[in-house]
Amino acid sequence: MKINWGTGLVIAIALFMSFILYFVIEVQSNSKYDNDLVVEEYYKYDARFQEEMERVQNAQDLVQKPIITKTDQGITIVFPQQFIPNQITGKVSLYRPSNKKLDFDTPISLSNPTLLIPKSKLVGGQWDINMEWQYEGKSYLTKEPIYIQ
Repeated sequence: MKINWGTGLVIAIALFMSFILYFVIEVQSNSKYDNDLVVEEYYKYDARFQEEMERVQNAQDLVQKPIITKTDQGITIVFPQQFIPNQITGKVSLYRPSNKKLDFDTPISLSNPTLLIPKSKLVGGQWDINMEWQYEGKSYLTKEPIYIQ
C-alpha cells in the first residue's frame, strides 16, 4: 500500500492531536500537577480591590517604610522607629507561587520593632510576602517578593 502526501498529512495531524489530548488528560487527572487558583474566592477578592489599593497607597505614603530583609535566621521585618511596636497589629501572609500547600500566615505581635519569620518555616524558592497591618486606626498593605536559597 502506497501512502500519498494527503494521507500522510491526515495521519500526522491525527497523531499530533492525540499527543496534545494525552497531555491535557494527564495534567488534569494527575495530582502531581497542581493547577489551583492563586486566590480561592477570586470574585470576593476583586470586589475589595479599591480598599486594597488605598492600603497600599497608605504604605507608600509613609516617610519610613517597613524593611523586609532576608537573613541567616529567616526573614526579618523591621518597622519604623516612629511606630510604637505593641500598637501594631495585623498579619504577614507568605505565599508560595509554586505550591499552595506551603502558604502560611504569621500574626504581628511585637514587643520590639522587629518581626522574625524563622528559616525553618521557609522552603527555598520564591515567596510573595503580603503584610497587612494597622496602626492607630489606619490600615496599611505592603507586598514584596523575596527569594530564599
